[in-house]
Amino acid sequence: GGACRAAPAQCGGRRAACGAMAGYSVEERAAPHSLEYRLFFKDAAGRYISPFHDIPIYADAGKNVFNMVVEVPRWTNAKMEIATKDPLNPIKQDVKKGKLRYVANVFPHKGYIWNYGAIPQTWEDPGHKDENTGCCGDNDPIDVCEIGSKVCSRGEVIKVKVLGTLALIDEGETDWKIIAINVEDPEADSYNDISDVRRMKPGYLEATVDWFRRYKVPDGKPENQFAFNGEFKDKDFAVNVIKCTHEHWKALLAKKTDGGEINCTNLTVSDSPFCCSQECAKATVDAAPPCTAANPIPPEVDKWFYYQKN
Repeated sequence: GGACRAAPAQCGGRRAACGAMAGYSVEERAAPHSLEYRLFFKDAAGRYISPFHDIPIYADAGKNVFNMVVEVPRWTNAKMEIATKDPLNPIKQDVKKGKLRYVANVFPHKGYIWNYGAIPQTWEDPGHKDENTGCCGDNDPIDVCEIGSKVCSRGEVIKVKVLGTLALIDEGETDWKIIAINVEDPEADSYNDISDVRRMKPGYLEATVDWFRRYKVPDGKPENQFAFNGEFKDKDFAVNVIKCTHEHWKALLAKKTDGGEINCTNLTVSDSPFCCSQECAKATVDAAPPCTAANPIPPEVDKWFYYQKN
């Protein structure tokens, strides 16, 4: 069924086309760039779902093709993320010290330099010490940097080929960054491992390390560190990391691991104690304020920060 409804005119939000994204659609609530803004997800039948728990990890398990939920379109600055602690886990904007969070532009970068998002049904367990990095997980689904040429839209669900991974150590936590490419990209067939990125998009992997190293410096934080000296690990390593985080997610949803404040409400994980009805899901969405016109993005978000690399 075509579950996509046209975006209300005042919303300014682009809706991703149904066919291209396996029938998932999104529904905006409150004003974009406000504290109340939420982007809820629906399946092909128009039922509300959690993008964290109800979208399958695999688009094609045999070919190691994964689903990716796009949180931040390339070149934008608003730090949008799956709200892991909210029922139904809508996308919302991160808040720090009561203010909406925008990532700074650290010269020569503008906003995020890839489509940025997460692989559903994965969880970096903060109680699990990673054998490779010696640090515990960051309590979120695993992050993905999608390097295709199309700028995706917020809330789009795309199928990606995994190519490798970078291990960021963010304030003492392991924060894996999966490098992947949209299978719909015209050049996707040419990318099969991390070495192909180095060859076909020279400078991009170096820019990626630079971006993650420095993006918090304008906020007064030190440069981020990396495991493995900032070297990228290959496709096989990355797929293995994703599979581990999928196992942690399964334990979370089966209540074998205490997720603390993580909201595990879902509609499709049948043996999960957190499974809820569509009525209950609809009530959650109905409780959110209606969608209104987007708030303006503060002008300082366009500022460019220049500083010497160490």
